[in-house]
Amino acid sequence: MTQDPHCIFCKIVAGILPCKEVWQSENLLAFDDLYPRASTHVLLIPKHHISGIAELKEGDKDWAGEFMLGIAEIARVLKLEHYYVRIHQGTESGQQIFHMHAHIMQQS
Repeated sequence: MTQDPHCIFCKIVAGILPCKEVWQSENLLAFDDLYPRASTHVLLIPKHHISGIAELKEGDKDWAGEFMLGIAEIARVLKLEHYYVRIHQGTESGQQIFHMHAHIMQQS
């Protein structure tokens, strides 16, 4: 599993930085956002380093599919019926941490 020693999300995966875990699988980790912008705000990340969607390649189909299924599983675990998912790609879209991640959010 490729890691970037300077990436905050890679440090969370490695256990160097703490998180409030919500769910995980062999390839993915979900945790509460440290600075939530909604009453429920969970981040889903791959456990390996990939800076964003633009880096996805043909060989990523399996874990990328698992990523989408992970979003649905997190919604089930948290009993979210109506929620939105945000994935930023690049600085101009609002991406601040360059490790692919999805924001799963619901306002109460």
